[in-house]
Amino acid sequence: MTTTATAGTNGPAFTSYPSRDTRLGNLPISRALPLRERRMVGPWCFLDRFGPLAFTDGKPMDVPPHPHIGLQTVSWLLEGEVLHTDSLGCEATVRRGGVNVMTAGRGISHAEQTPAHHSSRLNGVQLWIALPDARRDVEPAFAGLAEAPCRELPGGILRVFAGEVGGLISPAPHYSPLVGADVQVHPGPTVELELDPLFEHGLLVREANACWTASVSAAARCT
Repeated sequence: MTTTATAGTNGPAFTSYPSRDTRLGNLPISRALPLRERRMVGPWCFLDRFGPLAFTDGKPMDVPPHPHIGLQTVSWLLEGEVLHTDSLGCEATVRRGGVNVMTAGRGISHAEQTPAHHSSRLNGVQLWIALPDARRDVEPAFAGLAEAPCRELPGGILRVFAGEVGGLISPAPHYSPLVGADVQVHPGPTVELELDPLFEHGLLVREANACWTASVSAAARCT
C-alpha cells in the first residue's frame, strides 16, 4: 500500500492507495505507481515492489533488452542480486544495500536478470524518475553504488538511496530535487525524520509485521 502526504492549512493530508498485483515476465510484483488514482509522487512516476522470494533454480528476474527515454531507473536491492546490462556496454550486479541508477535521457536499451551465481534470494524495489523537460535529452549514463549511505537512528536505521534526508546524502545522480530512503523501524520505538514541507511524500509499507518500512519521497511544491 502507498500512502501520500501533501501540505495543507491544517497540516499534512494523508491518502492511502492499494498497490496492484501484476507480473514482470514470470516474476510476481506489486505496483504502487502509477495507479489510476495516483500517477506520480513528485518526479517519481513508477514504483514496483518484488519479493521477498526464495528459489533454488531458474531466473526469477529475466527482463530482456528493452528501450527507455526521458527517465531514470532506480533499482534498490534488499536481498539477492540483479545483473544489469545496457547498450552503452555497462554491466553491473547490484546486491543487498546497493543501488543502480540508469539515466535513459535521449535513449538507452537495457536488460535485467538474476545472475548465474546468486544467493537464491530476491527482494527489492524499482522506481522511475521522470526527467525534467530541460534534461529529457541528456546523454544516457549508468551509475552503480555498492552501498547506500546508512545511519543508525533512535528507534531504527535510515538508508538513503537518492537525494538527501536526515543528514545523509546519496551520491547517486539525479536531476530533480527528490528523496528516496529506506527506513527500518525497530519493534516498539518510533522513528522521526525532518522532511521538507515543500515536498510531496509517499510511503510504501513493505514488511509491516517485521516493523520494516520503505519510504519514497519526492519534490513537488504544494500550491
